[in-house]
Amino acid sequence: MTEIRSKKAVQKALDRLTDSVGKAYTTPPLVVGIHTGGVWVAERLCQTLGWGAPATLDIALYRDDFQTSGLKRSGVTGGMPTQLDGESVLLVDDVLFTGRTIRAALNELFDYGRPQSIALAILFDRGGRELPIEAQFLGEALGQDGVGRCKLTGPEPLVLVTPEI
Repeated sequence: MTEIRSKKAVQKALDRLTDSVGKAYTTPPLVVGIHTGGVWVAERLCQTLGWGAPATLDIALYRDDFQTSGLKRSGVTGGMPTQLDGESVLLVDDVLFTGRTIRAALNELFDYGRPQSIALAILFDRGGRELPIEAQFLGEALGQDGVGRCKLTGPEPLVLVTPEI
């Protein structure tokens, strides 16, 4: 694996993300981290802001590529209310690329009901969108560094790397 962003660089991006999220909310929203990297980012964000633990979302059953790449359960969905009814939701993920992971997460969230609003917080944006999805809160746009595949490793330390093939 090749390191794209070191622990220190990831922390800088996380600090930028946390700062912008903290300025936007006077009361904490329902924070939902997408397994696995999004959960790590959501946990750090909530801890730094002094908010409660985030909910977690495993979107494996909602992905549109499981027929070609197989069903890969990444974790558990937990901490979600039994019904969403007018809550503000902050959806958190580590890396945004095509937008398909976020689409799957939105589909799952709406199975819980109707939130008032959903904002998206992303640690790293690779570009390359295939769907009209954009983060409201962003740690760092990777630019040319985001051209290849990358993933966040963790939970400690958080480092952005190119995965082994």
